[in-house]
Amino acid sequence: MDIKCSRLLPSVCTLLADPRCPVSDDTCLEKLLDWFKTLTSSAGSTLLLLEEKPCLTKLILTVLGQDEPNPSILSFVLRLTGMLAASESGFQHLQQGEVVFAAFGEAGPLGSALWEDMTIRSGWVQGVYTMLQHYSAFQFLCNSGALDVIFSLQRDRSLFVASGANRLLARTLIFSAKSEPSRLLCPKDCDWPACARMIVARTEESLQSHSAASIQASLKLLITLFEQNQDPWTEILWSRIAETVESVLREDSVQAGHLLVDLFLSMGRSPAFSCPECRLWKLVTLALKNLSLTQAGPLALGLLKLEACPAAIKAQSLNVLLQPMDCISRAASHSHVEFPGLPDQPPTNPASVETLLSSRSSCVGLLCQTLAYLEEIQSLACLSAMDFPQKPLLHSVVATLQFGIGSAVPANSLGATLGKTLVGCFRVQRAALGLLGALSRWATSVHDEAVEQVFDILLVYLKSPDTSPTVLKKAFQATLKWLLSSLEPSSRLPGVRRQKQFLKEMLSVLPKRMCSPSWEVRDSALEYLTLGMKHLKGQEWFCQDLLTSEVPTLVESLLDDPESYVRASAVKALGQFPLMASSTRPGSDHNGSHKEAGAGVRLLEILSTDAEGFPRRAVIGVFTDWLKEGHPEVLAAPELFVSKAVQGVKGDLDWEVKVMALELVEVFVAQTFVRFGFLECPYVGDSLPASLPELLQTFCRAKLFEFLFGALRDCDRPVALKACEVLLTMKSKICKGNCLEQGNRLGLDDTAQPAETLGGASPSAFICPDGDFAERFPQDPERLPLILQAMDLEGLQRALDISSDHLEQSPESLLQDILSAAGSAEENEADCY
Repeated sequence: MDIKCSRLLPSVCTLLADPRCPVSDDTCLEKLLDWFKTLTSSAGSTLLLLEEKPCLTKLILTVLGQDEPNPSILSFVLRLTGMLAASESGFQHLQQGEVVFAAFGEAGPLGSALWEDMTIRSGWVQGVYTMLQHYSAFQFLCNSGALDVIFSLQRDRSLFVASGANRLLARTLIFSAKSEPSRLLCPKDCDWPACARMIVARTEESLQSHSAASIQASLKLLITLFEQNQDPWTEILWSRIAETVESVLREDSVQAGHLLVDLFLSMGRSPAFSCPECRLWKLVTLALKNLSLTQAGPLALGLLKLEACPAAIKAQSLNVLLQPMDCISRAASHSHVEFPGLPDQPPTNPASVETLLSSRSSCVGLLCQTLAYLEEIQSLACLSAMDFPQKPLLHSVVATLQFGIGSAVPANSLGATLGKTLVGCFRVQRAALGLLGALSRWATSVHDEAVEQVFDILLVYLKSPDTSPTVLKKAFQATLKWLLSSLEPSSRLPGVRRQKQFLKEMLSVLPKRMCSPSWEVRDSALEYLTLGMKHLKGQEWFCQDLLTSEVPTLVESLLDDPESYVRASAVKALGQFPLMASSTRPGSDHNGSHKEAGAGVRLLEILSTDAEGFPRRAVIGVFTDWLKEGHPEVLAAPELFVSKAVQGVKGDLDWEVKVMALELVEVFVAQTFVRFGFLECPYVGDSLPASLPELLQTFCRAKLFEFLFGALRDCDRPVALKACEVLLTMKSKICKGNCLEQGNRLGLDDTAQPAETLGGASPSAFICPDGDFAERFPQDPERLPLILQAMDLEGLQRALDISSDHLEQSPESLLQDILSAAGSAEENEADCY
């Protein structure tokens, strides 16, 4: 603790102990606790802190002795006591003054009317939890009757307090086990430590009570225990309570099924239960059969993600997720595609699945859950080994989308009900399209007929005027995924022809969507177009069809859209046209060259005139892509291109635009160093050696230094930090020994231009060229090595890395704020306003 804080702390403690001066802002107390936590963790022991600052002990005793203390202050004191008693020496020091007993024993708040306040109960639980770090604190809990209090708090009306009590009980049980680990490895009850034996006995009693609240409390305790500890003795504990948990699971109406799911999954992640013969997996199998489908779904998803889960149970879990989709498939048409993995008697009663799907209230929730889970598992490697039924599932998802758009033909009464429930249901449509996009990973392994069904249903959604903007966005995303998967080299020729035909149809859909009255639809269409052009580069047939369509003209018109998001998306789309054209005809003088040159002028105009930040950011992003990917206009004169870009950004008030412009400069600098033989760059392959003056002249022609020095003095810290990073890169290459020697041979001396201190966090520590010199620098570029060498960019970077409000967040500032706030409260005590 520094001297200033040490002087302020006694006054703060006196203030906090005075009931006439309540602290109105509880966040100050939280920050104060965070500071004490830092102090105690760095010191390793709290004894020194307690001995040097007796005001802390006085604060605790004063507040605990008050008849009607402020609940927030008392809760703070309880948590502070637990923190100070977390080391054994600190505990013994406080115990000598009976502070611990006064805080956490019967003489404290738990034996008075103050206990009715939830804030105080929460502070007590958190304080005890923090204190339980050593055997003395453990003995105190066992001997003071605190365990009975903790058990009662398990069912506290405050969920926050109940959760804390469960965490505390779990830690107590773990501490008891660690105190005598050899005894817990014995399955006999009588050989276990007394504390552990009592906690386990009460847990078993609660599980057998048939009381929903008691069962839930015990299950939460077990979940917390298995999450916090994975030692071998937990397997012995499980062998004791497994039968009791099984009895809960076998009840006709399983209580707290979601907690059983969390329990099994937390145990499944523990190495102690990785053996396939472990009883846990038998109960998991039973749970997949006995739990309702809405509860079994999360369990099935979690089991499929567990590496230790046996293959047979993973197959059973997959069947649970596929059951609703099987019902959908059977309800859609008489040409039902069988799910080969589903057994004759699936884990869950098929009648119950149909019942859930027949009810409007449960159908939508079940389908959204199932579709989302099936989408999530598509990234799992285990699916390939499980013979995943991608063809039937694909058929079922298409059927779901047909029901959603009203084009499905019902095969039975369930189908008729689904037709009424799902038509126009945006939630199910979005979930089904998300899964359909994920199933594109199987595009090369399904029949051409199935792929054609996919594109047909996607086209229906893309064309339908009833498709909502959010559903349309999902449809665009799924379409792009299927196009990319189907156009892979391994794809069959008939399928590729169908995809090409689909793209031609899409080019007739896009203009309608780009003219939609909904800005979200216009934006989604532009996003899809941009991504399509990025991924379909090199497909000359697509390039020709696109450039000869009305789409490019519409994109240009949307640059003036009233919605800034749409203008930004139009900028990104416009930026892809020249890149796509040049990739299909590299080096050729294609017909669109004049239009592409005009695109750069139009984007520069947007950069200088658009009132919103999104389009301007998009312009800089496009310029960076052009520089990286070799836009023909950029390759012809990169210095002129970068110069125009940074001049367009100069004076911009959006810090993100400026940071992105600095990233553009960073790419240009890296490419230029490569061209002049200074370093390897991922963007340019050729390395042409040249002298240092030519390199500097290139940077000056691009007007980099004027922009970088201006950004270095920017009031927005991210801008200054990025400029500093770029200059450090330049300094590391230009100011090497051989470069400086070359500069000296040119006649440079050690005299730099006038410099002034940089404003900011530590102004006297860093120097950089002033604004006047930054303007004159292009006329005197040879001095750059010496000026960069003189600048303390490394120190500036360290200063900029520190948050600008670090002084306001310091402990000294916190203590001063608490004192000043209390002083203001006293001054205004009689103010009627």
